[in-house]
Amino acid sequence: MRQPLRWPWPDLDVDDVLAPAIAVRVDVTETRAEVPVHRHRKGQLVFALGGGVTCHVPSGLWMVPPHCGVWIPGDMEHSNVATANALIFFVYVEPEAADLPDRCCTLSISPLLRELIIELSDGVQDDHARDELLTKILLTELPRMPVQRLHLPISSEPRLRRIAEALAQDPADRSTLAEWANRVALSESSLARLVVKETGLSFGRWRQQLHLIVAIRELASGASVQQVSGDLGYGSVTAFITMFKKALGKPPAKYLGSITQNGGSAFVA
Repeated sequence: MRQPLRWPWPDLDVDDVLAPAIAVRVDVTETRAEVPVHRHRKGQLVFALGGGVTCHVPSGLWMVPPHCGVWIPGDMEHSNVATANALIFFVYVEPEAADLPDRCCTLSISPLLRELIIELSDGVQDDHARDELLTKILLTELPRMPVQRLHLPISSEPRLRRIAEALAQDPADRSTLAEWANRVALSESSLARLVVKETGLSFGRWRQQLHLIVAIRELASGASVQQVSGDLGYGSVTAFITMFKKALGKPPAKYLGSITQNGGSAFVA
């Protein structure tokens, strides 16, 4: 049986592995961990069976709650941040091995695909023919997974990226649109128009999307609703739950339960 990898990430070049797809299991220890910015020829599915992962790509912030996966096309720069005690699987796919999206997206992970990934990462049988068959089924199933909307659009526009990075570092920052506009040397109305133009969302909705991403990630890693609401700067737990339910249709506990039961079919619109 292969031993699960642990952070710090070992010196492993997945592009040197001659296979249409490979699966790797990674156990994160008591502290959150980060894989710095990198790229590889193979596309990558980031799948969390426990805890949460956030993927940073040039165009946005993608959150991987349990039972969902984020697809990152080959040759795209990205970095991954995992919560403490996360159980993560990376699936690396050769560019021509399957008809997969040419852009980042969040995918639901069906129970069948989940078990295929776990089996391929385990290698208990050490059976090449069996691994080939499982890989073939995985590459048939993966393109069939539904695409979900679970990300924060981030523009390459330097002023918006500065704001996004600051909010990602300190989600509790409640600075107003006018205060942010002053920091990036724009008028309030100009910044408002810029955010809509670059992200398709109002500033308030954009920041709320970030809060939802952070909330789901932290709740999935075991944080309490009270702790998350405080970390996001809400004055009360009730205010946080109201925001969460209004945005996603369910309070936090029921939403996370639906992700587990439905294989990741819940989403942030």
